[in-house]
Amino acid sequence: MSRAPAAVGEFHTRVEWIDTDAAGIYHNTTVTRFVEAAEARLMAARGLDGYFPAAPRVRWTVDFEAPLFFGQDATATVILTQVGTTSMTWEFEVWGEEFRGRPRMRAAHGSYVTVHLGTGHDPDARSGSTPWPTTWLAALQGPVRHNAEGE
Repeated sequence: MSRAPAAVGEFHTRVEWIDTDAAGIYHNTTVTRFVEAAEARLMAARGLDGYFPAAPRVRWTVDFEAPLFFGQDATATVILTQVGTTSMTWEFEVWGEEFRGRPRMRAAHGSYVTVHLGTGHDPDARSGSTPWPTTWLAALQGPVRHNAEGE
């Protein structure tokens, strides 16, 4: 396994009612959604549209540190930290921005591992993990592509 390129994805959002319980405090699953959105932004910026169907998460570790509240702005960041032949290791943080007198606080942090299943999620074609395409590795090391909005 090697150190990964400095591939970073970020997602800025607002905690919506659907993300919370009846008290207006986020569900733990909201962290997963925010982190995957940050990862999706990174992959889109690198032109890797076919990544998600072929790269499931096989390990997920998270520490929850502070609540997020309905209406609060939040930021999720993912960093690709290691690239193996068939797996990638990611670290993430989710921050709740300043809200109703509460300072900016880290709500959660952790890591996860994805593996490359060259066939996507076709159960009849799966034969285990396969090496990452060299074009994908090059895209993760190369410059970020911007869309019309500059994202």
